[in-house]
Amino acid sequence: MTGTERQRLAVVGQGYVGLPLTMRALEVGLDVVGFDVDEARVDRLRRGLTYIDDVTDADVAAALATGRFTPTTDPADLAGFDVAVVTVPTPLRDGAPDLTYVESAASMIGPHVTTGCCVVLESTTYPGTTEDVFVPLLEAAGPLRAGRDYRVGYSPERIDPSNPVWDLRTTPKIVSGIDELSTKAVTDFYAGLVDRVVPVSGTREAELAKLLENTFRHVNIALVNELAIMCHGLGIDVWSVIDAAATKPFGFMPFRPGPGVGGHCLPIDPSYLSWQVRRSLNQNFRFIETANDINDHMPDYVVARAGENLNRRCRSIRDSSVLLVGLAYKRNSGDARQSPALAVARRLAGLGARLRAVDPLVDPALVPAGVSLVEGTADEVASADLVIVLTDHDVLPWDLLERHADRVLDTRNRLRAEGTDRL
Repeated sequence: MTGTERQRLAVVGQGYVGLPLTMRALEVGLDVVGFDVDEARVDRLRRGLTYIDDVTDADVAAALATGRFTPTTDPADLAGFDVAVVTVPTPLRDGAPDLTYVESAASMIGPHVTTGCCVVLESTTYPGTTEDVFVPLLEAAGPLRAGRDYRVGYSPERIDPSNPVWDLRTTPKIVSGIDELSTKAVTDFYAGLVDRVVPVSGTREAELAKLLENTFRHVNIALVNELAIMCHGLGIDVWSVIDAAATKPFGFMPFRPGPGVGGHCLPIDPSYLSWQVRRSLNQNFRFIETANDINDHMPDYVVARAGENLNRRCRSIRDSSVLLVGLAYKRNSGDARQSPALAVARRLAGLGARLRAVDPLVDPALVPAGVSLVEGTADEVASADLVIVLTDHDVLPWDLLERHADRVLDTRNRLRAEGTDRL
């Protein structure tokens, strides 16, 4: 590639990780092929429409207007890349990592690798995936060899949807390679996209660093969730306890309880590490197993607390009108992946509650069966036997909820009225 040619980037996967990467690469002047197997998703991109919080319709339209963005479902369009980045899902299936999408991506990219190109895996996975799974599939397509003929690395994604401070550019980027030249190639690539690049010693270390980040959060959230359950039984305000402990300027980091954990990381990623420890060492990662148990059962605890609230007013969950406030897994986001609010909704529906929900950010197509999506009006709030705050979006009608706090179960500590029943 001469100095006058633009670098050609192929991004395999155009979801919450791949699409922001695509937009940033276009912003710095790269030619980008955005590949995805979802034809509906690619069709939206071709029409200048988004489907994630961190990229707007205007962003997509501007990307198309550059003439340098090619959304596609055709693997042949991957040919000729200088750098390829894989940002595909790695779900759990029966407690084990499913690398089907990673394997498929590697098999698609393999025929298109050329001497001097660079391939990077960003998908969250267990240590060893890049070198033991990804590289052999890349090499299976032809005579070129990773390391000798082209570069391969791993750089874990750190996307936090709707975070107003830390985005793809401002969040430090861990990078690694299968050898020294690969690490340099991966470092050079991301240095053009982000403010700070953090090289580590190898791909296994980078893979495990990602799992450690999310396991740390998962375990600490489980700690405060269990503390919330204990504090309720003891008649202690858990929120005041956490706020008091947070005044210590060293040795403590505050985490907040809630109805469970959700999103693309916490309900899944720590289990990759737990699975690998069981498989490789024949041991259990007890912290992760305990955290999974606590966080997975928080929706059940919220439903039990809802039952307690209704029972105090001589009502049962069955046939009660329950208004759910917020369905996304985090505030100010429409992301409902693995949302504990949806788990609460399904459990309440199974017990016979009449459910309505207020969430102007969530796609109506993601609302569970048996839940009616409504606007947060005074009539809706007043007619509910119980209001349950599950996600504390800023755009929600908090003033109305404050006036009806004697019939509210607040799992996010958003309301301050005296009658509020807090988690």
